[in-house]
Amino acid sequence: MISGPVVLGDGVRLRERVSIAGRSRIGAGTEVWPGACLGFEPQDAKFDRAKGSPGIEVGPGSKLRENVTIHAASSGKEVPTRVGARCFMMAGAHVGHDVQVGDDVTLVNATVLGGHSIVGDRAIISGLCAVHQHTRVGRLSMMSGGSEVSTDVPPFCVAWGRNALSGVNLVGMRRAGIPRDQITEVRRAFDDLLRKWAGRQETVAELERRGASCPPLLEMARFISESKRSLCVYRRAMLPRDDGTIAEEAGI
Repeated sequence: MISGPVVLGDGVRLRERVSIAGRSRIGAGTEVWPGACLGFEPQDAKFDRAKGSPGIEVGPGSKLRENVTIHAASSGKEVPTRVGARCFMMAGAHVGHDVQVGDDVTLVNATVLGGHSIVGDRAIISGLCAVHQHTRVGRLSMMSGGSEVSTDVPPFCVAWGRNALSGVNLVGMRRAGIPRDQITEVRRAFDDLLRKWAGRQETVAELERRGASCPPLLEMARFISESKRSLCVYRRAMLPRDDGTIAEEAGI
């Protein structure tokens, strides 16, 4: 079912039982699987139906699997809910109103992005994860399966559990072609500054100093300085032993 001023790019493939409504723009070459619902009214009690919505945009080359939902924006700023190019939304993933998702992002099965949240390019959010409204997940970061965040996840980091960091997304950085020496500097900065949190101003200042020769550290500094929420913090994983007691495992 298609209703409203929907725009489909060249080569868009809609499988059976796909529903698209409102001011929806679907980029060229995107594939949409059965049961997906795109562009419908936001789940926002403040939404004014009379004022309408700027709708949604999905970038080219994306894959939206079964029962994916992307809700229309509710703000009056004429900025649509956006999912970037070449994104892979797996079955049951949900993008709430006014969310901004970058390019090459993977949202695994049953991932939920709350309204106004922001996800950076090439982030991976694993299955059954939840991102609270207005929360940011940085570029090339990763959330482990079943994680929940209501505080910001810095770029290049791995989040796990609830509002916790376990380490650096080494695999993602390597796949993105980031030079080895820069990856090493990010690891050192994580160990020195995020494992032993010294405060926002001190952390930003040190990242900027080290970032003079390492662009990813400048990116981390900018992300942290611009954060309007708290940040996820490093926490050791707690693992059960065979005898039923609990052991601490250092972060990855």
